[in-house]
Amino acid sequence: MPYDPVMPHQSASSPLAAALERVGDRWSLLLVEALLPGPRRFNELTDAVEGIAPNILTDRLRRLEAERVVRSRPYSERPPRVAYELTAEGHELAGALRLLADWGSRVARDAEPIHHAVCGTPVEARWYCPTCDRPVEASEADELRRV
Repeated sequence: MPYDPVMPHQSASSPLAAALERVGDRWSLLLVEALLPGPRRFNELTDAVEGIAPNILTDRLRRLEAERVVRSRPYSERPPRVAYELTAEGHELAGALRLLADWGSRVARDAEPIHHAVCGTPVEARWYCPTCDRPVEASEADELRRV
């Protein structure tokens, strides 16, 4: 296997490598986050994702559409305009985004932790096995050991 400076320990067939191939660039996950509440127009996405240039936004939206993470829906014929929304696959990324945000809130100096809206307590992101009805530790997860 050739050396990959971005993912030096990953085989091309690993689940993490497959995910990063689809949404692992700088802007894609931020766009997914911006679309979680619902559809947005191009200019709304420009405002929601701070610092993204229009040409980069266009490129990422096209790539996310090709990956079936985002879909565009026309809302005007003249001039032709579309709103962007997450597909079911795109909505599945919400859990991964929560895990990344949780990690980011713990390692970044100025990041706020995610709080439970009902009581205000910082939430914890965990793996959970519905069959065993209990949290799963990293040492117990086959997928994590392969990474």
